[in-house]
Amino acid sequence: MIEADIPVISAPGVEEFQRTFEALERELGKIMVGQTTVIRQTLSCLLIGGHALLEGVPGLGKTVLARSLGQVLDLKFSRIQFTPDLMPADILGTSILVTDADGTRSLQFQPGPLFGNLILADEINRASPKTQSALLEAMAEQSISVARTTHHLTDPFFVIATQNPLEMEGTYPLPEAQLDRFAMNILMIAPEVEELVRIMDRTTGLQKPGLLTILNAARLVEMKKVVRTVLVADIYKRYIARIILATHPANGEATALVRKYVRYGASPRAAQSIMLAARVQALIEGRAFITPADIAAVALPCLRHRIITQFDAHADGIDATAIIQDLLTHIEATPDAVATKSLSR
Repeated sequence: MIEADIPVISAPGVEEFQRTFEALERELGKIMVGQTTVIRQTLSCLLIGGHALLEGVPGLGKTVLARSLGQVLDLKFSRIQFTPDLMPADILGTSILVTDADGTRSLQFQPGPLFGNLILADEINRASPKTQSALLEAMAEQSISVARTTHHLTDPFFVIATQNPLEMEGTYPLPEAQLDRFAMNILMIAPEVEELVRIMDRTTGLQKPGLLTILNAARLVEMKKVVRTVLVADIYKRYIARIILATHPANGEATALVRKYVRYGASPRAAQSIMLAARVQALIEGRAFITPADIAAVALPCLRHRIITQFDAHADGIDATAIIQDLLTHIEATPDAVATKSLSR
């Protein structure tokens, strides 16, 4: 069903979105070699109004991706290097005592690096839980409170938090409730031989590829509005809801892997992320309506950080990705399946 207050997107609107998205991918592809999926998922996360948790070992280009994104989007970019001694005031800002020309003293707020459009929270899991929480609160509320005063952050406000694998020394794992604040968990993998050769060619010579500015903040906000006009049939809304509920071991549609290896399943935030990301995927494909393929394409990055596994899963070599893939093969987006499930309640 179509909500009355949401206009139906026109074919030219879909084509313009598709062209702009492809242009963004091409520009970022000049810098990021062999990371097509990472680029697409990062852009999708930005366009749904969420925040991205970018994960991978050092040296794969996580910071480069964030900086390049700021260039092609003409956004105010801030980089915060998270370290164990970083304090909340270091990222939020603080009030300082200033003296006016007439000798009058007053407290004046000095904004921290969070007051930007694109925030790179580099190595977020090296900071203390207190500082992690300060960032994640700003992500959820898009505002911060300092000295009883609320300061609103600008729109767009997009956080890319990078995280090293938790097995590495000196890391603090993010709590489950904080992980849930990220719309997507995007994994960066090591390049193949030919890709690594291209990386060396591009980065060790005299000339480095330049990036064109494709979008400004105002146009980006308009694209985010377009995403929310993509049609989603009731059957696919129920399909997303059934996938989310099936990640919980006690649910009737939970698979054997879920019942055996999952401790906690995904939250309603995961359903929101999948629905919005599937809309972006539909627009990329040139459609103003979503299909089950769109949902399947975005399920992994939207779910894998939200599924908390038992210890047995690690011992048996089963991770969240395997559990989600197994789940998608068992949950069908068909009218008969939905009707059967409804009648069984």
